Amino acid sequence: MSRPLPHPLVAAIPIVVLIILLAIIIALFGSDALSGGSQVALLMALAVCVFISMVFYRVPWIRFEQQIAKTMGGVAITVLILLAVGMLAGSWMVSGIVPTLIYYGVQMLSPQFFLLCACVICALVSLLSGSSWTTIATIGVALLGISHALGISEAVAAGAIISGAYFGDKMSPLSDTTILASSTTGVDIFTHIRYMMFTTMPAFAITLIIFAMIGLGQGSDSVVHVGQYTEGLAATYNISLWTLLVPVLTAVLIVRRVPSLIVLFLSALMAGVMALVMQPHILMQIASPAEEMSQAGTLARGLAITYFGPTNVDTGYAELNELVSTGGMAGMLNTIWLIICAMCFGAVMVASGMIESITRVVISWVRNRVGLVASTAGTGFFLNITTGDQFISIVLTANMFQNVYERQGYEPRLLSRTAEDSATVTSVLVPWNTCGMTQSTVLGVATIAYLPYCFFNLLSPLMTIIVAAIGWKIKRR
Repeated sequence: MSRPLPHPLVAAIPIVVLIILLAIIIALFGSDALSGGSQVALLMALAVCVFISMVFYRVPWIRFEQQIAKTMGGVAITVLILLAVGMLAGSWMVSGIVPTLIYYGVQMLSPQFFLLCACVICALVSLLSGSSWTTIATIGVALLGISHALGISEAVAAGAIISGAYFGDKMSPLSDTTILASSTTGVDIFTHIRYMMFTTMPAFAITLIIFAMIGLGQGSDSVVHVGQYTEGLAATYNISLWTLLVPVLTAVLIVRRVPSLIVLFLSALMAGVMALVMQPHILMQIASPAEEMSQAGTLARGLAITYFGPTNVDTGYAELNELVSTGGMAGMLNTIWLIICAMCFGAVMVASGMIESITRVVISWVRNRVGLVASTAGTGFFLNITTGDQFISIVLTANMFQNVYERQGYEPRLLSRTAEDSATVTSVLVPWNTCGMTQSTVLGVATIAYLPYCFFNLLSPLMTIIVAAIGWKIKRR
């Protein structure tokens, strides 16, 4: 016998509690909210959900345990990817790869066209790799460094990088979210991608126009920044095109469709070898052993620290020092901690039936095509907020609306497209979502700071609703 679902107003209580607690935490801790305060807020909201469910709806504790175990099992690969990203970020910086890209990039890219170019470059890399995470952790970090030198706001630059990366991720047949959205709804992947073009291409075109217009007012003091950055980098690192051999080999792995986790790990290992060859003096500086140690031992110590811990390199310029500092795997621990708390909160919301209760209300409001698509898009975004993971959001959105689309006679490709237009691209806009936390950590820019400039991510859900209102290429069976 199935248990009754909580009333929608009751189901909303943990979410309201979470929002209130997060507001308090942000007011108290500001930019340090993700260092522990937000985790406490998530666990408190989790406790409220469990209390209500067990006391008033007799939901057994074992159901929560089973759902948490199931959810955490699915996030294990995400945690490994985050650790690999930490290794890669540290090794690409210390080996001179990112400094070399910044050194030549600031001399080649015009401040006026930087945002447009950054968005297009990330779109192409992500389209080839099928991974926004890999794109942002590699070329995205370098582009953000270039934006510093060109005097461009890091929040705007992060918005351009993320917009391009998520466009490519969404449209790539190699993307896990693209595969998930199409397979969950039973749509051929290439049919799914072709159908997404009717909403994705207009959204991306508008995004490029906006960044082109913003770029026209950039770069008034870029000459000073460029001179300082090139001077500081050249005096500190062995700037050489040989360091770019690692990105080239990484691109080869991507083209050969090697899984993202393996690509990140192998790229970090190659960068470590490059650091030993090209930047031994920096590894020696990082190691700074307290006692006598052989040169080989010191280099090995410096490389190990590069992979797992924070590194600080003195370039002679405070702003540049901050840019080339890295956190390694240790820098990802707050993010992993937050992901665990967010995923546990999402798991208990699912196990309690509160997610289903709220979405049933949304589905009951559907009266026409626009309402159906808007409800689907809204649910995708809502689940990104409550479950903290884009994969869960895609699967739940597809499962909840599949019968509704069938009853109303709409093709399943409309559901698969709408799920990606919302759940995939809005995940990076939620500070406690796995995507929002990861990209904020990798780029060093707060989610709230870059959110207003992720034009593609903001436009995609709106575009899917606009196209539904027009009825363009939407057919009934």
